Amino acid sequence: MENKRNFKEVIADVEAFIFDVDGVMTDGKIIPIEGDFIRCYYAKDGYALAYAVKHGYNVCIISGGFGNNLESRLCRLGIEHRYLGCMDKIAALEDFAAKTGVNLKNAIYMGDDIPDLECMRHVGIPVAPADACTEVLEVSRYISEYNGGAGAVRDIIEQVLRVQGKWALDCQGVIASDANDTASR
Repeated sequence: MENKRNFKEVIADVEAFIFDVDGVMTDGKIIPIEGDFIRCYYAKDGYALAYAVKHGYNVCIISGGFGNNLESRLCRLGIEHRYLGCMDKIAALEDFAAKTGVNLKNAIYMGDDIPDLECMRHVGIPVAPADACTEVLEVSRYISEYNGGAGAVRDIIEQVLRVQGKWALDCQGVIASDANDTASR
């Protein structure tokens, strides 16, 4: 039944966004530095993530990636549900759903590689960046025209918020304190 609804109808019910990091929020390249990693992020993806948090969406990051720089970035965006260094992504997904009360049928999971497949099969709306691996593309309900780290995150968040009438409501920027103020309410 769910596949008979068009994509815009399906995303009208979205209540949560769940993302992997490396290959989704980044292009997958990492530079190791003294116990941490340098990753390059796309500013428009970050804006969309903070905007979604500001407007009350549950946003979750589930990633095998870790590091102080990553943790700091996610905190600045106002993302409180973070599972980093995660080797059991399905347990993290279930924990997130239990803590937030999110119906996973109304959740988007964007992944790019084999470790994301199980989570993608457990949500109602699995999506992928254009450069995801073949197995991920095959299970995705939607494939962004953008690669990981190049606008795929912004693409899916903006589509959902536009359909739900919540995109560009105030034409103001979102700063970390805005997102954190909203998240703590």
